[in-house]
Amino acid sequence: MHRTIAKARSQQRHLLETEAEELFGDYGLPVPPHSLATTEAEAVAAARRFGFPVVLKIVSPDILHKSDAGGVKVGLADEAAVKAAWRAMMAAVAGSAAAARIEGVLVAPSAPEGLECIVGVTRDPQFGPALMFGLGGVFVELLKDVSFRVLPVTRSDAEEMVREIRGWPLLQGLRGSGPRDVPAVVDFLVKTAELVEKNPEIREIDVNPLRVYERGVLALDVRVML
Repeated sequence: MHRTIAKARSQQRHLLETEAEELFGDYGLPVPPHSLATTEAEAVAAARRFGFPVVLKIVSPDILHKSDAGGVKVGLADEAAVKAAWRAMMAAVAGSAAAARIEGVLVAPSAPEGLECIVGVTRDPQFGPALMFGLGGVFVELLKDVSFRVLPVTRSDAEEMVREIRGWPLLQGLRGSGPRDVPAVVDFLVKTAELVEKNPEIREIDVNPLRVYERGVLALDVRVML
């Protein structure tokens, strides 16, 4: 059992985002560099190390939807913006989730723009874990443009998943944008499936967004439920 899963299970909770990113990194799934800050000064120091702009995200076992609680601040361009965001975030969280335990704040460099996709794992009572892939944003919210495969998933399965969504032309390159790194997406799907197979304690994974570039991918928001 991975150390982050063992720690979370001993405390009867799901993984914190920092732990989920550590887990992903150990399985070769690309996540941004990040640091956990427990004070405003630590957040500023981390932002200075990464270089601006940066993102701040609240880390709490009791806050599942960080944006809804005011726990996400993006595009922070200097130290003053980080300080102001820290204070605004703490005030917002205190108002919306006063009883929440706060472990700190995740500080990460802002990622380049790219095509946003979504990757998930759910457990079906009859068939067991299933892997999901689709385009992010309105594509998944309104069009439900996703594909599923029951684990285990081969590379051939993952390639079919990517190609069968209606948004496949966007990955090929459309309206002046270059083709996206489909092999990197396929690698991500296969490694996510392997992660779940090797850690049966995982009930659900939500990667939203998985940002896809012309070269490489990056998991910008990761949730792992046990």
